[in-house]
Amino acid sequence: MTDSGASRWTHPAVILVATDLSDLERLMPFALDQARQSGARLILLHAIATAAAMSVDAVGMPYYDPSAALEFAEKELKPWCEAAHRQNIQCDGLVREGHATQQIEAAARQFQADRILLGTRSRGRLGKMLLGSVAEQVLRSVNLPVLTVGPEAHLPVLSGFEERVVLHATTLRETSRPSAALACQMAASLKARLVLLNVLPPVEETRRSGQLADMDSAAMRELQQLAEETSSGCCLKIEPVVVHGNPSIEILSQASDRHADMIVLGATHRSALENLTRDRTVYQVLAHARCPVLTIRETKATAWDGKLEDVAAFHG
Repeated sequence: MTDSGASRWTHPAVILVATDLSDLERLMPFALDQARQSGARLILLHAIATAAAMSVDAVGMPYYDPSAALEFAEKELKPWCEAAHRQNIQCDGLVREGHATQQIEAAARQFQADRILLGTRSRGRLGKMLLGSVAEQVLRSVNLPVLTVGPEAHLPVLSGFEERVVLHATTLRETSRPSAALACQMAASLKARLVLLNVLPPVEETRRSGQLADMDSAAMRELQQLAEETSSGCCLKIEPVVVHGNPSIEILSQASDRHADMIVLGATHRSALENLTRDRTVYQVLAHARCPVLTIRETKATAWDGKLEDVAAFHG
């Protein structure tokens, strides 16, 4: 990842906020907060699917009324744009017709977005297996940082004396190095402490294998080495943490206990079959985190910006 790419990601000039309109109350406090921090322009995007613009006439026959759907969406976006303008934040509402993921990708290209902000919903296991969400499709398709705001996320209330925290969950694989570097840069931009978290298998499993002490010490040594590699000229403070248990539960617990401002997830790609049959850590965290979760799709280059040569892999 080049310096220009890191700068774009940590200090975005354009943030694309993708909304289904029902999540504006949840998304906009985060969007406005990030825009204030970086001086970014906000683009509020709502995509109207054909089915959402269907009405029923007097005899019960459905008909397509795009003008009514467009008018409603623009009316919903307008107060938030005005709220941003009152805070001297440039903000534009954008309503387009078509598939949401495709419209998000197109708008990100058109406005050269540096970050995408969108909401997620918590769904049951069966729903997760059978129904793909816009958030999941965006995570798989774009080469930009995506900050997702789950149904339980809220802005931290800081007294002015509390330390901000960015939590980076790492598997300690070689591919975790770039994600740790970006997490460190994000922490630096927030003037926050970075917590490097590695979750090992449950204690009972490692104790039976007789490797509990060895695994703990080896993981801590690797975390400390990673902290040294990433801290140079970047973060004020890095704390390595090793815990045992279920990854998603431990990540959420650590983030909650530390009142984290952001979670950065490092993960690897899985096959399409695994996507359908396994509840992955990343989606469990996205659904239940009380702060935004940063993910980035793995790739070596992005067609949107030739300067970004080594895009890190955080999304599984």
